[in-house]
Amino acid sequence: MTAQSLPLKGIRVIDYSHFLAGPYMGRCLAALGAEVIKVERPTMGDAGRAHPFFVNGQSGYFLQQNMGKQGLCVNLKDPRGLEMMHKLTDTADVFLENYRPGALDRLGLGYAELSKRNPKLVYCSVSAYGHTGPDSHRAGFGLIAEAKSGIMAMVGNPGEAPPLLRIALGDMYTGIHGVAAVCAALLGRVSSGLGQHIDMALYDCLVSMHEYAVQCYTFSGGTEIPVQTGHDLPQSTLYGVFSATDGYIVIAAQVDDAWKRLAALVGGPAFAADARFHSASGRNANRLEILPVVRTWVSTRTVADCLAQLDAIEVPSAKVQGIDEVVADPQVLARGMLIEQEHPVLGKVKLPNLPFHFSGCDTTITMPAPLMGQHNRSIAAGLGYSAAEIDRMVTDGVLYAESAVK
Repeated sequence: MTAQSLPLKGIRVIDYSHFLAGPYMGRCLAALGAEVIKVERPTMGDAGRAHPFFVNGQSGYFLQQNMGKQGLCVNLKDPRGLEMMHKLTDTADVFLENYRPGALDRLGLGYAELSKRNPKLVYCSVSAYGHTGPDSHRAGFGLIAEAKSGIMAMVGNPGEAPPLLRIALGDMYTGIHGVAAVCAALLGRVSSGLGQHIDMALYDCLVSMHEYAVQCYTFSGGTEIPVQTGHDLPQSTLYGVFSATDGYIVIAAQVDDAWKRLAALVGGPAFAADARFHSASGRNANRLEILPVVRTWVSTRTVADCLAQLDAIEVPSAKVQGIDEVVADPQVLARGMLIEQEHPVLGKVKLPNLPFHFSGCDTTITMPAPLMGQHNRSIAAGLGYSAAEIDRMVTDGVLYAESAVK
């Protein structure tokens, strides 16, 4: 393999975001080679620093989403701090923020102000509802978008309250869409010479994620509304979760050929020969006859026995794994999806990698997330501040660093 530079080498990103969607975007851009400067406010910093799991006062949540970044902690309410931020954004290619629409305008860090100073700036905003529309002023988190989007209404068992998804689907999906949009805007800037404002909304992204529900509703004239179905999909028989003697497995045999192989295994020749089940529409119409046969077959066997027999006939299946099994999975390890970093306080830390695999370069981030204010002095010096000016701002609290910073 011929080593190439990372795709975004030479791009400077100012990450003035908190918690998840924005920091995840910054982390991805750092992995792709951008210089990312994480800007925080004294003395608490990014709210993600207060999110578990904690070891020696350090948040694993924060470390995961902010690796590969430099850290600047500056008081923007002090005119000197705001001036430093403006000098920094003047040198930037990208600015990331995820505050409520209008909040940064009042601080002098909105798109109108920063683009006037730096017309090439790509400014990416993330919010719950976006910067337009009747709900744009409302606060929100991923949970709100999951509920509003119709996704939550389709999961869980009929008649029960929908469960929490337990992953930040809205934030992460919006974050990676933000990465794509930023990269596209940077490419567009090559010909136009101008940046632009990218307005990303968690709600928009989750509505766009419906591969089935929206078109099903509109194409049916409003008669078909997907609802909770529990452990299988009525429109994709057979596709669902099944209980073995020592755990759970999933089986995906919704394709005709895979179904025929599965049917012969679990129900014998007569079951496999039943022509009612030989088409997707036929299986869907007769799913209540099909499901008990499969459930009975799985329920009398261990997970390992089920998977061995299903693998032998090439029917896609898998164990429902816990996180302890995921981090030990040979496939996860072979793909480099867990990385170790050397943290200045914690020593070795192990965190999930990003799923980028390029043929010509390695996007694995080796630099851990910054301590609060860890790079104050080097960033300020790079903007032309003298050692005496930096010392004065440290003394006056314009620049702040946590005690662990040397």
